[in-house]
Amino acid sequence: MRLSRAETRILQQFWKLGTSSVREILDSLPADERVAYTTVQTLVYRLEQKGALRKVKKIGNAQLFAPAIDQGDYQVGLVRDLLDLFGGSARLLVSNLLESGAITLKDLKALQEAAALSRNSRGRGGKGHA
Repeated sequence: MRLSRAETRILQQFWKLGTSSVREILDSLPADERVAYTTVQTLVYRLEQKGALRKVKKIGNAQLFAPAIDQGDYQVGLVRDLLDLFGGSARLLVSNLLESGAITLKDLKALQEAAALSRNSRGRGGKGHA
């Protein structure tokens, strides 16, 4: 599923708030991100057409929408698409991130340590070794 940056921002608010109206989503945006009500409404309807949101009920004139896709699944898809841009090579992706300054060697070291901790805790299988 391809979403614009603006659509993704609105979808993030739905993940954060859960079932909401267009007005609730608009009101939840930080002041520096506020746009016209009709802009948010258009983005919500686009997200519904793309299958990212679904209508759940109507209260008065307000339609309530809920996320139709899981945030984790969406993020995994984005990472997969990003890797595809680098021929499936995580090394090329990370190299590009380093060259662009998006991550630092310090960040990589922290990630490496976190991965080692994760491997160690999985290796124990959670079976209360003393």
